[in-house]
Amino acid sequence: MGDKALTIYLNDHLAGATAGVELSRRIAREHRASACATETQGLADEIAQDRRSLRAVMDSLDVKPRRYKVYGGWVAEKAARFKPNGRLHRRAGLSDLVEFETLRLGIQGKHEMWQALVPVVAETGRGDAPALDRLIDRARSQMAAVDALHDAAARATLSGHTLRGHRD
Repeated sequence: MGDKALTIYLNDHLAGATAGVELSRRIAREHRASACATETQGLADEIAQDRRSLRAVMDSLDVKPRRYKVYGGWVAEKAARFKPNGRLHRRAGLSDLVEFETLRLGIQGKHEMWQALVPVVAETGRGDAPALDRLIDRARSQMAAVDALHDAAARATLSGHTLRGHRD
């Protein structure tokens, strides 16, 4: 069961990483003219590198990627773009909040995956344990960066708005 579970687990994370790369690139594009352009582009670059690192770990553990899961992750990210945001023809500030929250959840999941792989790499002797430690640290740094971006977006979107007269 261990090999089968590992294959399913890593392929599920590969699907999530595919969605994460697409989402982070979208965020970077949306913010390319803003004060946080350098930070969002840096995050997108790191997240793409993390996906490549996941593929390398999978190769070292002889786990074959399942294309249907990769495509599923890509499609899921595209489908998530079609959510109501209170506006018809342009982005709403709420889009930033939801996208940063989604990205944060993905990074947290990636962080947990890297941690889960530490004993697997140690037990099998395959893979690069110091690289996993660096990936764990980078995921922590990414979560902190996304938290700061989210906080700024929340202040810009939600602060100073009164809800008087509005009912849900």
